[in-house]
Amino acid sequence: MRLLKLVPDNTNIDFVRLRGWAFGLTLALTLLAVGVTFAKGLNLGVDFVGGLMIEEKFPSPPSADRVRSVVDGLGVGEANIQTVGDGRTISIRLPVPKSNDEGATNAVVRKVEAALGQQFPGATFSRYDTVSGKVSGELIKHGVLAVVLAILGIGLFAIFRFEWQFGVSTIVAIVHDLLVTLGFFAITQFELDLTIIAAFLTIIGYSINDKIVIDDRIRENMRRYRKMDMREIINLSVNETLPRTVMTSVTILLALVALLLLGGHVLRGFTAAMILGIVVGTYSSIYVSSSLLITLGLRAEPNREKPGTTDKRKVTDAERITPRES
Repeated sequence: MRLLKLVPDNTNIDFVRLRGWAFGLTLALTLLAVGVTFAKGLNLGVDFVGGLMIEEKFPSPPSADRVRSVVDGLGVGEANIQTVGDGRTISIRLPVPKSNDEGATNAVVRKVEAALGQQFPGATFSRYDTVSGKVSGELIKHGVLAVVLAILGIGLFAIFRFEWQFGVSTIVAIVHDLLVTLGFFAITQFELDLTIIAAFLTIIGYSINDKIVIDDRIRENMRRYRKMDMREIINLSVNETLPRTVMTSVTILLALVALLLLGGHVLRGFTAAMILGIVVGTYSSIYVSSSLLITLGLRAEPNREKPGTTDKRKVTDAERITPRES
């Protein structure tokens, strides 16, 4: 039985030739993501802004204005209404009750549930979450700190494991991946909560895994082909690891697409973030992180043979263009 190969053997794609276009696209996507995030803002979840979030399911998509009118008439605070999924699920965000105890929270939830059930026959209560303002502030700080420390730790690892150029290129690529994903959340207004922070950290982990594999092959080929031009070394290394990169991305995407279709709206934001992160991370690993090494001045190691000796081993054309098995 023949093995499935998504990438043909002996691929020889000149990825470095497109680095100018790739850098331009990367810069444009990053600036667009930052601009959209500042212009539209993020739909922060209860985890980060505090409050009481009630989720109600309706037999048919209701009018958001009518739902808001019913909840506002209960005197439990100004309601923030958001339609979720197919429109039949409504997320209702309210301020935390002043007494801030479980009894008061349950009383508000029951009051909202009873009023909506009376006005919308067939409506059913789904779930609720509550977070105080103090806790939400700590969650924001800890979430941002976790992402920043992960990026810095990965950059330091790449610097000590390889060269400083590898660390810088890795940090640039990962920051690009995260900013593009953040811009996606600003455009779609998916709720940003702790689950999405977990998705960001997972994206970082996947991206660094992909980049380290390519960087390790580049470093190996730098030692093996010391007289080869750096452009050729990077093209050779990326082509050698391309089957593994594509196969890994495709298998992960298959699982994520199934989760997106069958996992329900609760996991939709997390899954969408992961899918976008995988696609953008694969692109940045191939076109940005590796090609940026040339811009940063990385050079192959000089030949350290003793004076008077020559390197009898010649690099053949086949070795220059034929990838080894990954």
